[in-house]
Amino acid sequence: MPRLVLPVPQAIAVAEAVERGLDRRAAEGKDISKMSPVCTIMIGRTDDWIKVVAARDSVDIDPTYLNWAGIAVFKNAYRIYQERGYRTRLLAAAYRHLGHWSELIGGDIVLTIPYEWQVKINDSDIPVVKRIQNPVDAQIVDTLYSKIPDFRRAYDADGMTPEEFVGYGATARTLRAFIAAAHDLMAVVRDFMLPNPDVK
Repeated sequence: MPRLVLPVPQAIAVAEAVERGLDRRAAEGKDISKMSPVCTIMIGRTDDWIKVVAARDSVDIDPTYLNWAGIAVFKNAYRIYQERGYRTRLLAAAYRHLGHWSELIGGDIVLTIPYEWQVKINDSDIPVVKRIQNPVDAQIVDTLYSKIPDFRRAYDADGMTPEEFVGYGATARTLRAFIAAAHDLMAVVRDFMLPNPDVK
């Protein structure tokens, strides 16, 4: 049962909902042993949004810090999941750089690595060592936290309410992209089923 999310508060809401569902199913005497719930955090889309906000709001920040936003959010969510014992596993998606793989090595997580990124990983000289437990540099997190309010909203466990999830920039941009892709696909199907008579 995958779920698409971006910020930590939404990942927690998903995990809590899954816990309620698993408990209810178990209480009904139904098997949950083969269930493997997953919650997706699109770390690259988190980076994308933080970069948009930094450019839009003319934030004076070391640009390399922006590539750590998604990793910081993911690692914070992972820490919370481990502490609370959620049965949902986090899934990392939307790769933008090799850190989105290398910084998550060793976690009890799922990685959806597209072929092109698998090739880049295989060709890299990055040592394959456990890094999931290493926090993102405090200076990077503190700078993002103090300069970009939307990073705080994504990073903090209570950064936003459920009513705010859909309106969060990274989420709204992702949903808009998915809707646009669905419309593009419908256009392809339409043209296949009913070719344009105006074109020979």
